[in-house]
Amino acid sequence: MRAATLEDLTTVFKLLETAKLPTAGVEDHLQNFVLEFENDVLLGCAGLEIHGQAGLLRSVVVTATERNQGIGSRLVQSILAHAREKRLSSVFLLTESATTYFPRFGFKQVSRAEIPASLHASKELRGACPATVLVMMLGW
Repeated sequence: MRAATLEDLTTVFKLLETAKLPTAGVEDHLQNFVLEFENDVLLGCAGLEIHGQAGLLRSVVVTATERNQGIGSRLVQSILAHAREKRLSSVFLLTESATTYFPRFGFKQVSRAEIPASLHASKELRGACPATVLVMMLGW
């Protein structure tokens, strides 16, 4: 696992597009992405957008052939450790399908009204994600 670099952008976009996840805003926050590789093949990624004291966990994806091997968990744990190092007060995420996955990390479903105003700067909240997504939050 390693931090993403600008050279990884095209590969990250391909992985996200394959998983039908939004790519809007990725380039702006690539410095807060972690990637899992095996022999130069990208197996998974996860990113963090930082807006004020809140973070947005985004773009968590593992290739279909590598799922259920702990890669996603390692990626999420790395991002959450980074959020704590940055002294964020909370981390939010938007999901359509992973509401049963993220509670293992302490995330709880919340209403859109609980999203801090600072996070509304995210392209994910400004239309990259559908309005029907569920919101989850982890605070510490």
